[in-house]
Amino acid sequence: MAYRNGTYIAFHAEGKTDPTASDIKYYRMIKAWHAHDKTDFRFVNSHEKTSAVRDSSLKSTLRRSLMERLNHSRNMLLIIGNTTRFDTDWVPFEIAYAVDSCKIRIIAVYTQYDWILAPSALSNLWPPTFASRIANNSVRSIHIPFKQAAIDDAMKQFDHSTPPTGALNYYTKEAHNTFGIYW
Repeated sequence: MAYRNGTYIAFHAEGKTDPTASDIKYYRMIKAWHAHDKTDFRFVNSHEKTSAVRDSSLKSTLRRSLMERLNHSRNMLLIIGNTTRFDTDWVPFEIAYAVDSCKIRIIAVYTQYDWILAPSALSNLWPPTFASRIANNSVRSIHIPFKQAAIDDAMKQFDHSTPPTGALNYYTKEAHNTFGIYW
C-alpha cells in the first residue's frame, strides 16, 4: 500500500468553471486557510501530490489520477452542499473507491450548517453512494460543519489508523464550543 499522508477533498463542481458557482469555492477556502501564515491549519493536500489533469483529459486519465490520489490519502473531506447529492460522476466514484478499496475515513463537511448534532437528519443531502455505505455501516465517518477549527481537528484526529467508531459520528455540543461554535 502506498504511503498515506494526504487529505483528499471531494466536492461537487457541477461541471462549472466559475469558481464561485459550485462547491469548488469551499475547496479553495480550505486551501486559503492552509496558505495563510497567521493560521495553524496545515495538511497535505492529496490533489497536489500527483500531476494535474484537466477537464478535457480522457475520463480514464482522470480516473487513474483520482485513484492515485486516493491511494495516498489518510482521510477524505467530503464537502456536502445543496447539490452534492445530484453528482452522478466523480463524487460517487471518489466515495466508492475511497471506502471500498482504500478503507479511507470520511469527514463529511456540511456547508450550510453551523453545527451538526444529528447527522441522520441531513440524509437528504447525502450522495446515494455515501447514504448506502452509511446504511450498510461500511463507512467510518464523522459529520461536521464547514468551520475551520472543526475541520482542522477532524483532519488531525481521524484517519485509517484512528477511525471514527461508526458511520454517524459527530462532535458534541461541548466540542463545538471548543471550536468557537456557539448557539
